[in-house]
Amino acid sequence: MALLTKKIQPAKTAAIEATKKEMAEYSDFIFTEYRGLTVEQITALRDKLREKQVPLKVVKNNFARVAFDEMKVENVADYLTGPTAIAMVKEDSNEAAKILFDFAKDHEALKVKGGYINKEIYDVAKIEAYSKVPGKKQLIAMFMSALNGPVQKLAATLQALADKKSSEGAN
Repeated sequence: MALLTKKIQPAKTAAIEATKKEMAEYSDFIFTEYRGLTVEQITALRDKLREKQVPLKVVKNNFARVAFDEMKVENVADYLTGPTAIAMVKEDSNEAAKILFDFAKDHEALKVKGGYINKEIYDVAKIEAYSKVPGKKQLIAMFMSALNGPVQKLAATLQALADKKSSEGAN
């Protein structure tokens, strides 16, 4: 539960509304701790995530708690402690998780805390396993290549049969 004060400051209310409005555009959230990363390292991570249209935002924990409460996203308060950066994902959250875990291998300061994926809370182990699953686009490509092989063989066989018939007809 978010901490609400009795005297609400307009600037804080506006910041919470802006946070909520921005978060409402995304369906999945991955929570990380970035303490110990340099500005250059965070910038490099943001650049990698930006390639997948995934912003990495540092939001005040209390603002994020209130925004998540108002969005009816429950049980994320445990991840909103300490310095927290949130990767906000619209689709293919496993690809964003993969980028985060790959980056964390090279930069021990980055810690993935957990996530809210497909309206479900993922702990670190579950989100790491999820990051190893191929993305939607990769699965479609794999499916299409699996379909393409037999179709190409059928086309080649039919062409060979047509060529054989035409060569027999010419003789």
